[in-house]
Amino acid sequence: MRFSGKALTEGINEHIIEGVHVRIYNTAKTVADCFKYRNKIGLDVALEALREAIRGRKCTIDEIWRYAKVCRVTKIMRPYMEAIV
Repeated sequence: MRFSGKALTEGINEHIIEGVHVRIYNTAKTVADCFKYRNKIGLDVALEALREAIRGRKCTIDEIWRYAKVCRVTKIMRPYMEAIV
């Protein structure tokens, strides 16, 4: 996958794992990315990611919506988010 602009730089958390700096996207950004690439990974995977993120309280709906705007998938995610919430 190739990202550019805010889709590349937003939502990154930096961790140190065994002395190595690792950059990992947060949960909300990952959910938005799943919807962005739903044709490659499958809509069922994207929906499960959304359900698990909300059910497991790993991120808020507002955070997911913020990254949906960054990834430009708000129109796609809106009906699913309304159904789950």
